Amino acid sequence: MAVPISQAWTVATYVLKQKLKGRKRYPLVLMLEPLFRCNLACAGCGKIQYPAHILKAELTPEECFRAVEECGAPMVSIPGGEPLLHPQMPEIVAGLVERKKYVYMCTNALLLKEKLHLFKPSKYLSFSVHVDGQREHHDFSVCREGGYDIAMEGVRAAVAAGFRVTTNTTLFDGADPNSVRTHFDELMAAGVESMMVSPGYTYDKAPDQNHFLGKARSRKLFRMILSNRKKSWEFNTHPLFSEFLMGKQHFECTPWGMPTFSIFGWQKPCYLLQDGYADTFAELMEATEWANYGAKSGNPQCANCMVHSGHEASAVDYNFSSLKGFLVTARRYMFPTLYPDPDAQKLLNEWKPEHTSPLVQIQPSVAAASDSLQTVSGD
Repeated sequence: MAVPISQAWTVATYVLKQKLKGRKRYPLVLMLEPLFRCNLACAGCGKIQYPAHILKAELTPEECFRAVEECGAPMVSIPGGEPLLHPQMPEIVAGLVERKKYVYMCTNALLLKEKLHLFKPSKYLSFSVHVDGQREHHDFSVCREGGYDIAMEGVRAAVAAGFRVTTNTTLFDGADPNSVRTHFDELMAAGVESMMVSPGYTYDKAPDQNHFLGKARSRKLFRMILSNRKKSWEFNTHPLFSEFLMGKQHFECTPWGMPTFSIFGWQKPCYLLQDGYADTFAELMEATEWANYGAKSGNPQCANCMVHSGHEASAVDYNFSSLKGFLVTARRYMFPTLYPDPDAQKLLNEWKPEHTSPLVQIQPSVAAASDSLQTVSGD
């Protein structure tokens, strides 16, 4: 399986308990952002565009544990910034593992190999390495030559040390679907447990605003990539979310499914929008006007969104909301399909880039500022 049976069981029993309690809104994954500081300056990310005093700030372990207990979700994703820049990250991870939370610690892996000794392998911990494609594409996306080789070296070191390792690949407009499929082969050959792939999302602070995918282009791209798949590929996303990306399922956003807690507090309603913060998780759930979010709401900021954080929770909820949803999902797990699709194969064979405009390159001054902040943090 793409995830341990114990993890799948924990999530399933948690969701069933929410259903039995009659809760219509419940968190599935807590997105815990202990800092925004990073050692990369990627064109599609807006986190390091914050002023220096924000980039220096970080959550304490106690603040992280309090947020996890407040939320109650069975899984915790730790994005950033780059979490490995946080001097107390080993303590934070150890505390979450002790609480038997399934932790996906997101990292660009530039520091992974040298910091592996600070962590202990556990079924509750997975290093989720962000790798955006094959060498040339990844290096260009993260604006750092050699980034791919360092990241993959970190992946192989973590696998050899007995850690769970997954990957996260974000695709933007113009992505080469043939290269992405070869990228999947490379990741599986490196020994990763499973992969996640999703479309790039519209992030207001991102320097490059021209390469985020719309829904129609996303569905075409993911149909080419995820149809006619290889048996060796393992994905750690819900199978119906993959079908959603391919245009085979329709899901509305579940904006409360993966709430975000950061140095600013509980973000309303998701980490892509800047609609304010709540002081407590209860306030977030009770005071947010949830009807104002998602494509169905008419909110123009949500019109083209197919982001993982809003829609995989919808697939999971569908799984447990009806007998049909349960049977459809059970069938996907018991009798997995490779999604044969001759028309998708034809599109893949005939694919040519529609434009050659590259991702925006971050100005050297921005990257230099990020490097100086690493020094300030003591790493």
